[in-house]
Amino acid sequence: MTVNAITIVTIGFLIMEASNVIMLYFFPDSKYANSVGVFKAWEKTKTDPKLHEFARYMVNWVAGTKLIVILLLIVILLTAREQTLILTAAAMVISIASFFWRLFPIIRKMDRNNQIDPKNYSATLGWMILVFIASFLAAIVITVVTAK
Repeated sequence: MTVNAITIVTIGFLIMEASNVIMLYFFPDSKYANSVGVFKAWEKTKTDPKLHEFARYMVNWVAGTKLIVILLLIVILLTAREQTLILTAAAMVISIASFFWRLFPIIRKMDRNNQIDPKNYSATLGWMILVFIASFLAAIVITVVTAK
């Protein structure tokens, strides 16, 4: 395994995502580790069994998708050369940034409409995601500069 700035940032990302997968699979009612308990609608789905089954399916689908990403990133970290790690980090920046295209406008609107608890969760989530994007970008620069 090549240990560089990208590896370190990726491991941090993996830890965060793994905690989210655990929460989604085993503690979806939680308000920690980006679980779905922050959405007031999650509790409301429990009053309609069909809707709740659909919501549970979607939560588990997201968790499963995250698990695929986690395992692929682990394989990449263990086997990839530096150039592949740089390209992987660039792909991570683009994929993580997609949050601001589709998801952030929705969660910000929900937050403003008092559908999220705690209040301003969307801002906290937005900042956390910006930090990961900046961290991956910084790791790319550091890795490229120190490789020469």
